[in-house]
Amino acid sequence: MLIVGLTAAIAFYVAWNLGANDVANSMGTSVGSGAISLRQALIIAGILELSGAILFGRRVSATLAAAVVNPAMFADAVPVFSLGMVAVLLTCGIWLQVATFLGLPVASSHATVGAIAGFGWAAAGAAAVNWNSLRLISLTWVVTPLVSAAIAALIYRLLQRWILQSFDPVGRMAEWIPWLSVTLVSLFGVIVLPTIVGTQALLWVPLHNIQLAIGAIASVSLTLWTLRSLTHLATQPALPPTPLVERVMARFQLVSACFVAFAHGSNDVGNAIAPLAAIATIERTGTLPSGDFDIPLWVLGLGGVGIVAGLAVWGEKVITTIGAGIIALQPSGGFCAELATATTILLASRVGLPVSTSHALVGAVVGVGLVQGIGKIQFKTVQTIALAWLATIPLCAALAALLVRIGMRALQLA
Repeated sequence: MLIVGLTAAIAFYVAWNLGANDVANSMGTSVGSGAISLRQALIIAGILELSGAILFGRRVSATLAAAVVNPAMFADAVPVFSLGMVAVLLTCGIWLQVATFLGLPVASSHATVGAIAGFGWAAAGAAAVNWNSLRLISLTWVVTPLVSAAIAALIYRLLQRWILQSFDPVGRMAEWIPWLSVTLVSLFGVIVLPTIVGTQALLWVPLHNIQLAIGAIASVSLTLWTLRSLTHLATQPALPPTPLVERVMARFQLVSACFVAFAHGSNDVGNAIAPLAAIATIERTGTLPSGDFDIPLWVLGLGGVGIVAGLAVWGEKVITTIGAGIIALQPSGGFCAELATATTILLASRVGLPVSTSHALVGAVVGVGLVQGIGKIQFKTVQTIALAWLATIPLCAALAALLVRIGMRALQLA
């Protein structure tokens, strides 16, 4: 239990730094566009990050703990595997803290996957690394920003054509509010509700009816809330049509930001607690984790609480980089970027792929910028972020390899 307790403390440290760095992925665009204040962003993100981690974070955590390296290679060296997982946690925590200090939104999935591969190679050779899984994960890192950018650009172009650049933006906004509400709620519900509600009927009510009822209530509530806001703002004669529409879009952006926070908690919590889950499994069962091993609820909760604590204390720097450093965002653009990000990340979480939330959001913001005009994109900021992404993998792999070799020698496990 002492080993698990010490590992839990390190995992909390990693989750803290992950929250401090990746909070920008869920709330940076909302703060940057002025839809919500920094304080509101931290409160909302805290609740939704924790919910996503506990309700939807198991699959990604299991993938990281048992699919990047082959646990069977350590069947006769279980202490080495545990030592390697501790090295992974230390590596990720250190790198994320450095990146947060510099204000860089690095990809925590890069850090974790790179560190796991690095320790596996250093401890048991190249054969210990599951190269097929690594190739699949690496492919998702390339595809994620492209998919997210395409979705964001498409949605923003439609908003421009049908609302923002129409003859009567306010009237068209009123017509489109129900459809935007249904689209937003449906995308989230189709991906998430089947997992949360489960597969059993509740009180003799068929499962699909439960999901339809939840979706209908959420859509109607969002529609009424937004229409009420539009009606209230329309009574202010000094407010021009386009700013009025943007004020209403801020309501949708707030909801889409909640979805991104939930998505981030569901996917990125694995970067903090997957090594802890592996060690807890070893201590509880005496065997190495397999691809379908169960993640204890307390482990998911620890990761979620750590993320919330970190983003509350240290989250402001990276929010500034995402929210204002790439393009100047209005609520309409922020809404499109967040909706594209949440959709991309939740789909990945549903199938257990540890994709990068920062990849998705940066790609989505760039996608909106391309529609607005390529000259509006601050490519120097994008280049700096991309270089940080690329540097993360080799640096974390090398550091984890060094730490595990030092540990093996110190404990005479080599």
